Amino acid sequence: MADRQEKAPTAQETFSQMAQAAGLRGRVLLTVGMLILVRLGIFLPIPGINRESFNSFIQQQNNVVLGFLDIFSGGGLTALGIFALGILPYINASIIIQLLTAALPALEKLQKEEGEAGRRKISQITRYVALGWAIVQSIGIALWVRPYAEVPGLPFVFEIVVALTAGSMFVMWIGELVTERGIGNGASLLIFLSIVSSLPKSLGQTIEYARINAEKGNNAIVGGVIILLASFVAMIVGIVFVQEGIRRIPIISARRQVGRKTYLERNSYLPLRLNQGGVMPIIFASAVLILPATLATQVIKNEAFSKFVANYLSPGAANGWFYYVLYLLLILFFSYFYASLIVNPVDLAQNLKKMGASIPGIRPGRATTEYIERVLNRLTFLGAVFLGLVAIIPTVVEGATRVTTFQQGFGATSLLILVGVAIDTAKQVQTYVISQRYEGMVKQ
Repeated sequence: MADRQEKAPTAQETFSQMAQAAGLRGRVLLTVGMLILVRLGIFLPIPGINRESFNSFIQQQNNVVLGFLDIFSGGGLTALGIFALGILPYINASIIIQLLTAALPALEKLQKEEGEAGRRKISQITRYVALGWAIVQSIGIALWVRPYAEVPGLPFVFEIVVALTAGSMFVMWIGELVTERGIGNGASLLIFLSIVSSLPKSLGQTIEYARINAEKGNNAIVGGVIILLASFVAMIVGIVFVQEGIRRIPIISARRQVGRKTYLERNSYLPLRLNQGGVMPIIFASAVLILPATLATQVIKNEAFSKFVANYLSPGAANGWFYYVLYLLLILFFSYFYASLIVNPVDLAQNLKKMGASIPGIRPGRATTEYIERVLNRLTFLGAVFLGLVAIIPTVVEGATRVTTFQQGFGATSLLILVGVAIDTAKQVQTYVISQRYEGMVKQ
């Protein structure tokens, strides 16, 4: 009986466990509720548009740029709802501010020296840039759908710009709310939701395509569908390993003497990720390659230029090897560029020297900087090669199997984002649970 009383939890322990569960449950419910709200807002139609003529126009389009942006907006561009822009203006503004931070000393000083106040100022600047970018994109969409307006004119353009800009700012606020009071990064989860929303349709079309060909006795197409799905599963496994891949550089701290005892910390290390840029190099490379196709079809309507783009800058072109080589080179370039923005070997070496730490066998200062640069360059090269394979393998498998249904709504970029966001969200949930347990132990 005494043993049972000792093992039974106290009222304080029970209350602490209930508070932890309620806190995590509240964060999860808030995140799910906000994501559902954003998803519903995509299908709230903007008034004043002839939907029949606009839908027929969308069905006739085979625009690469429209398809690429529509995936990241969760079908918002083709549905043309209030949240059609989604989180895209905020993502574009964040990328612009990151690039400007490395170029402008004032922004770099805010980020590195001003602490939390500096980061808040940068966040505020990012919001203003997102507002301006949303207005620009809204004007472009308004001019794009103007031929299908019931009453075309300047008031129609103004209404479209106000509705889309307000919707984008509301989605941005939801993303920040989820980041602060929910689970995971709000902007990343919104992109995750947009990509996942297109997955059931693409997967269903692929299965239906395989079923129809199986009934016709075309076993080659069925085998191609199986190979395509198997390649995506294999890439998911590879992405998990590479996203979690870290090179640990051992660090020896300075000796500390307390009384007659000397302490030497040998367990610390400097973690360098194999893929520093994540999915950003693929996004930048895809955007650069999409630009010539956009110019050829929308701006520079020149027959010679359009023929060059069709023959050399398209995945299924006759000279497709040029496209793949250029794609790999762009991914390699943006991988090194983005790694230089995230990790600064000079700052790392200076921080280690200030802390009295050093890498075994490497002198502090310039030698440490050169060593970190060599290691970082090798890791970046391996990560860039992996990103290039992930970006090209689906297209190669598509060409070999002649199965394009699954690729139309789901590609390498989408796959990388899904896996990366899932891993980061799972880590944040685990970190939150562990921190709550520690807080409960301290209170006890």
